[in-house]
Amino acid sequence: ILSGEQRTWRLKSTSAETALRYRPGQRIHGFTVKEVAAVPDLFLTAVKLTHDRTGAQYLHAARDDSNNLFSVQFRTTPLDSTGVPHILEHTVLCGSEKFPCRDPFFKMLNRSLSTFMNAFTASDYTMYPFSTQNGKDFQNLLSVYLDAVFFPCLREQDFWQEGWRLENEDPTDPNSPLVFKGVVFNEMKGVFSDNERLYAQHLQNKLYPDHTYSVVSGGEPLAIPDLTWEQLKRFHATHYHPSNARFFTYGDLPLEQHLKQIEEEALSKFERIDPNTDVPPQPHWSSPREDHVTCGPDALAPDPSRQNTLCVSFLLGETGFVEERIEALLHKIEIQMKHQSTNFGLSLASYVASSWNHGGDPVQLLQIGDSVAKFRRALAENPRFLQDKVKHYFKENTHRLTLSMSPDEAYLEKQAKAEEEKLQRKIQALSDSDRKEIYEKGLELLATQSETQDASCLPALKVCDIAPTIPVTPVQIGSAGGVPVQYCEQPTNGLVYFRAMCSLNTLPEDLRLYVPLFCSVVTRMGSGGLDYRQQAQQMDLRTGGMSVSTEVIPDSTELDVYEQGVLLSSSCLERNLPHMFELWSDIFNSPRFDDEERLRVLVMRSAQELANGISYSGHMYAMTRAGCYLTPAGDLQETFGGMEQVKFMKRIAEMSDLTQVIRTLPRIKKHLLNPDNMRCAVNTTPQKLSDSATQLESFIKDVAANRKERKPVRPNIIEVKKLISEQNFQPCQMKTFFQMPFPVNFVSENIRTVPFSHEDYASLCVLARMMTAKFLHGEIREKGGAYGGGARMGGGGLFTFYSYRDPNSVQTLSAFRKGVDWAKSGQFTQQDIDEAKLSIFSAVDSPVAPANKGMGRFLSGMTDEMKQSHRERLFAVTHEDLVGSAERYLSVGQRTCGVAILGPENETIKKDPSWIVK
Repeated sequence: ILSGEQRTWRLKSTSAETALRYRPGQRIHGFTVKEVAAVPDLFLTAVKLTHDRTGAQYLHAARDDSNNLFSVQFRTTPLDSTGVPHILEHTVLCGSEKFPCRDPFFKMLNRSLSTFMNAFTASDYTMYPFSTQNGKDFQNLLSVYLDAVFFPCLREQDFWQEGWRLENEDPTDPNSPLVFKGVVFNEMKGVFSDNERLYAQHLQNKLYPDHTYSVVSGGEPLAIPDLTWEQLKRFHATHYHPSNARFFTYGDLPLEQHLKQIEEEALSKFERIDPNTDVPPQPHWSSPREDHVTCGPDALAPDPSRQNTLCVSFLLGETGFVEERIEALLHKIEIQMKHQSTNFGLSLASYVASSWNHGGDPVQLLQIGDSVAKFRRALAENPRFLQDKVKHYFKENTHRLTLSMSPDEAYLEKQAKAEEEKLQRKIQALSDSDRKEIYEKGLELLATQSETQDASCLPALKVCDIAPTIPVTPVQIGSAGGVPVQYCEQPTNGLVYFRAMCSLNTLPEDLRLYVPLFCSVVTRMGSGGLDYRQQAQQMDLRTGGMSVSTEVIPDSTELDVYEQGVLLSSSCLERNLPHMFELWSDIFNSPRFDDEERLRVLVMRSAQELANGISYSGHMYAMTRAGCYLTPAGDLQETFGGMEQVKFMKRIAEMSDLTQVIRTLPRIKKHLLNPDNMRCAVNTTPQKLSDSATQLESFIKDVAANRKERKPVRPNIIEVKKLISEQNFQPCQMKTFFQMPFPVNFVSENIRTVPFSHEDYASLCVLARMMTAKFLHGEIREKGGAYGGGARMGGGGLFTFYSYRDPNSVQTLSAFRKGVDWAKSGQFTQQDIDEAKLSIFSAVDSPVAPANKGMGRFLSGMTDEMKQSHRERLFAVTHEDLVGSAERYLSVGQRTCGVAILGPENETIKKDPSWIVK
């Protein structure tokens, strides 16, 4: 197992060490250094600066991480619910002085190797972050972002497209009815169809009723049409100013270069102002308040009349704080600091944003170790420290709101009626010349959206900027107690990551639907001598979490072959390795499935979470359903994670007696938690490898000894993937519509094409990216008003079209078909192809955390050689290949496709017998 050189990892801190040379008072490119602080817990140095002329604040976190991040945030404190900060966030990204082309933001997605690009509107700030591992790319994106936020065009057409507009339903027909359109308008209708989000919004608005927190910063759909273009431009002028800005950079690129570019391209053009965006303290209530709100019915949530009412009470006062519980929470903080994610810069930016926005000290926030030490001292000095806090903030606090929410069957109807009344009021105020102008402006917008756009003003990387080869990830293959193990040495910062893949092949067909439920409860019901509370506490105290999830892994060479299993995942600090395996042993040997009350709570929670997730992830459900008739792996994915599973969980949650479920769980356990059907993976430091191997060996022996019937050890431990081949699977065409209680659609169409190792797979990947950027984005989002849409090529051989929060349904299906015609016509340039390749490589080469290195090989047998040959095929894709693949696989006559839509009641579909309506 320990063949090969022994390496020791030292966290090189060159970037952090270099940054320690800065001194308070030092002046650099128009900025003055205010503070320099080493943060050893996070392996970084924090440098805080202020811009001399404008007062803009700046924080740099120097760390040896090549995934560099930039973010600028503005304090945005609206006083109405028109969604002005949110619509502004969309509109500034639609073109600027230096880059006047339409939509530079979306175009840069295909002209860069960014690992992240987005923008967020919070209740009281708006943030624009991006990250990339390429230095030239960083400068390109920084230019585009600075110009967008400080010097946007804010054209009236962009406001109509992104915010709201009155327009003929069919813009080419002046006699078609006038309707509200706009990307944010539809996005927010979708957002508030999620009842959890609706509740959280009401809670904030009612708890802080006196200032900016009493309004909806994202926009209340019925208030959005009150916003004017003038108001939008005014809000930008007062809020998007350096004096109201906070800049954050992170990573191993030099700080001076960032400061120089930000000063020259933006800040040097401004003088200091008083932005006057402070939020005054909310006056404190002298007595608690109560309120009630209503929401839409949740079609797939469990029916409350069929369940025992769950009453959750929170006892305050003399409950005491168990020392072990406190230690478990502090242990959690220690693990979070040591665990290395790939988007660490983005995590830091988000973590400091809220407090820094209101004058908090961001450097202090980063010194988490100091805060923990301070907390321990406070606890030592005053054993009732936490009780005092509870008393002050909870028990004796009169600023308290009790908010209840209940479903109203007529809620959606009332919403639609209110929108219709708002629309009619707008229409009644129109003169004939207004209507003519609306029609003409609608045609102008459509013409602008349909023009071929010149993006040559935007900076771009070239395909030759992409590394030709991938870095190799060495792994060692060994065994423990007859079970195959993959070991991967990584700089994990003192953590050990463990995974086990357990095959499902021996599981009887009738138990398949129960597997996701089994996965969600098996680590949460107690085991061995521990009840569920004690088990949860031990997990928090000894591990970074323990979970079980379903896995369906399509074969890379054949469409009708796949592997099915469940994946066990956990991590721990090196010192806790024996404890972690002991917890897994208990789960294997003596899980507790008999506590019906606990099971009911978990089932209810699970069913509710699934139902709540649909309004957010509806496109994923549509894609899964559309693929379920096309491949056997797609069929199983629908069973484990599609609408079929949502409905199954609703049914279980409504059972008055769970005895039958309790009897099913041990049957599943017998098939799944079985060392005969298992392979393991361990990622840890070289120093900890042999200890991990020893601990793993004793865990395997312990669970094997506990099984009654022990089969002989398999002689060949390398042949571990248990593939299922369904030779008799017949793909078939199917169109399914799910009527849902929300006002927008999620549309998907899947086409059965080729597996990963096929020579045309790379062409289909490039085709999907190019169709998304060059055709579908314009049709589905810009013209159609959906929040998003496009195409993607899936690892299981399915080419997928989708739309997200879409006001249209069947019209979007014809946009998908037009996309195929566009591809077949070959009306795209070499530049279009190169941009699609850049976009793909930014995903292919996105950073992988030490915890996840080697996981592709472990789960799906994806070796470095296979990745490299896929890479070479991507580089080699030509114009001819793309047209050929579109004709061969996506043409109407050639393809086998599945379609699914989730959305509101739909008369067109109901009348069409080719649809199955659920």
